[in-house]
Amino acid sequence: MSGPVRSCSTECADDGDDASGTGRATYDARMADMTETTPGWLAPNELEQMRARMPILYVDAVPVRVDDSGEVTHIGLLLRIGPEGTVSRTLVSGRVQHHERVRDALLRHLEKDLGPMALPRIPASLQPFTVAEYFPTLGITPYHDPRQHAVSLAYVVPVAGDCRPRQDALDLVWFTPQEASSPQLQEEMPGGQGVLLKQALAHAGCLS
Repeated sequence: MSGPVRSCSTECADDGDDASGTGRATYDARMADMTETTPGWLAPNELEQMRARMPILYVDAVPVRVDDSGEVTHIGLLLRIGPEGTVSRTLVSGRVQHHERVRDALLRHLEKDLGPMALPRIPASLQPFTVAEYFPTLGITPYHDPRQHAVSLAYVVPVAGDCRPRQDALDLVWFTPQEASSPQLQEEMPGGQGVLLKQALAHAGCLS
């Protein structure tokens, strides 16, 4: 598995950048401003060159509520506006920085998307329930990202606090396992993330 592609002196902004490629319009606008004022961040053309040459490491997180016995009662999905103005539902997702532990990357992206009071419980074991491989070419795997080849470690993460969506997310909606297993709902998720959600439900024992 390829490691992350950042360096301490050559960071690239990842706010609003998930493995399915949603939220790109807002991200690109911020990126243009940041590269002019923040030394060391990759300009958009430099990031595109890296994406054309090597896989990029990501984490995907499925936020859940659990009861006292540890069973999943609700699954949280973010509501986002895509680059073409389309509304979609997504998981928490983002790149892993150079010299950043996977545990820290999960916590950073969960707090970035769900707010600082979400209180995520990062799993004691960092073995992902699956590894999602996003390709720019359709049909190689169920996962598609037109920008890049991305390798994403996927986790189910319980959250115990108050979740308030941040960055470019419009809302966070909680679904029961039965609602989340609906094919109609999963079709609203871009880049094959509906498949990833179904795998998460199976991993958590939510599918009969």
